Amino acid sequence: MNVLVSFSQDTPVKGPQYEITVKQISTENGTATELGKIVIELMPDVAPLHVKNFDSLVAVKFYDGTAFHRVIPNFMIQGGDPNSKSKPRNTWGMGDPSQARVKAEFSSVKHERGIVSMARSNDPNSASSQFFIMHGNSPHLDGKYSAFGKTVSGLDVVDKVVAAKRNGENPIDKIEMTIRKLK
Repeated sequence: MNVLVSFSQDTPVKGPQYEITVKQISTENGTATELGKIVIELMPDVAPLHVKNFDSLVAVKFYDGTAFHRVIPNFMIQGGDPNSKSKPRNTWGMGDPSQARVKAEFSSVKHERGIVSMARSNDPNSASSQFFIMHGNSPHLDGKYSAFGKTVSGLDVVDKVVAAKRNGENPIDKIEMTIRKLK
């Protein structure tokens, strides 16, 4: 089902809000440095299945300890893979095949800076827990990925994640998240 919605980041959504606390954990000495907090607001009118999925994962603290494992400047930061909690780094981003999948909910929401969208494989109906926050505008994703939220504060934290040293698309230090529901 395609949902046609006109949306801008300035549009009041009034959906549930979540706070993502981001910290950088040094691979050299294990020191943790808080980078800040990102507040996102979800869009249940646009992607109700994805909002319900995200909310249910936050409720059981699924995301706590997962990492932003894929970072591409001027594109996005991606995280939420359960493998990034304790499995080897070469498995981060592969996901858990036993996780429930969410049916695609494509819309007219533009993939602009700050939009929150679900990551997936080539199968449009393969989203599970991994999500990404747009660092730049990416119109090539419009209508092809399920946008389900927007950043209401903390884009400076997204910038800090992007600024972290990387090996290709992968941060050298673990960029760990904890998510809690605000309202």
